[in-house]
Amino acid sequence: MSKFGELIDLNIPVLLDFYTEWSKDSIAMHPVLRDVAAAVGDRGKIIKINVDKNNELADALRIKSLPTLIIYKKGEMIWRQSGEQDATTLIGIMEEYAN
Repeated sequence: MSKFGELIDLNIPVLLDFYTEWSKDSIAMHPVLRDVAAAVGDRGKIIKINVDKNNELADALRIKSLPTLIIYKKGEMIWRQSGEQDATTLIGIMEEYAN
């Protein structure tokens, strides 16, 4: 999990998307997250984490429903939400924490 620590220990907001390929709600978030990434650019980072391939991390973070979105900045969790979100909301949150 030391690699995880490196991923989230940035001075910009890092949005983690916990998903699976078999969850249609997770799949529905893919284009939304592409839009968020395009809008935020280098002021934020988006990382998709497949729960099926990262069970230990998902368990450690108590991921119970999908998708679960978590934002970290400087190694600290600053926002968390389960379920689908729209691009406008996510862009706004990312922009807020980018400053």
